[in-house]
Amino acid sequence: MLKIKNLHAYYGHIRALENVSLHVRCGEIVSLIGANGAGKTTMLNAVSGLILRKHGEVYCENNRIDHLPPEKIVAAGISQVPEGRQIFAPMTVMENLELGAYLRFQKNEKEAVKRDLSWVFELFPRLQERSRQIAGTLSGGEQQMLAIGRALMARPKLLLLDEPSMGLAPLVVRDIMNTVCRLRSEGVTVLIVEQNAHASLNISDRGYVLEIGKIILQGSSEDLLNDGDVKRAYLGKDYKTFLEGRNGH
Repeated sequence: MLKIKNLHAYYGHIRALENVSLHVRCGEIVSLIGANGAGKTTMLNAVSGLILRKHGEVYCENNRIDHLPPEKIVAAGISQVPEGRQIFAPMTVMENLELGAYLRFQKNEKEAVKRDLSWVFELFPRLQERSRQIAGTLSGGEQQMLAIGRALMARPKLLLLDEPSMGLAPLVVRDIMNTVCRLRSEGVTVLIVEQNAHASLNISDRGYVLEIGKIILQGSSEDLLNDGDVKRAYLGKDYKTFLEGRNGH
């Protein structure tokens, strides 16, 4: 579904990703974990075409997309749920969802969009209850539901989730993660970026650990959850010890 080969990405002249390679198979949930500033959001933004990619290749379903602008990448089947949700606060819930299907309305897919709106409301009944409510007045959890729903209205094959648990109560995080699992059962492949390693690895097939713009570890979610260094770094926050151990210091 997604293949990234030797990717270097930059903010201006500052290199944020260095020689990163990873892949996500169709039907998988794959986690990308790491500390603040490791480059996790940069990775998703690079895939979505939102930052400069100087070297490397990005493929979606064997089609190279790293030369495409963001709207073409969405049309190719990739939608991103940004960190911090970034909903359109002055607009209603319904207007936010309709904006997610903007490219599809241009293609005159009104009936399909209507079906997918029903699907989103089935996933998140709260959004249907609040469809006429101003989005900025929703709770944090409801805003996260809206951000995911908006991305799903583009009918993506691959969903990029950036820190979906950020700032949410544990019960809400559980509900969001359960919904992510349901999305996989309904044909959506997921790449999820999280600092909450436990939450994401518990629902993932595989995972990658990113530090200072580089992939330093990868494996099955079970192996990563049981890895002593990962436990210390991402449950005990002992990042320095983790890096020194991996680098043989």
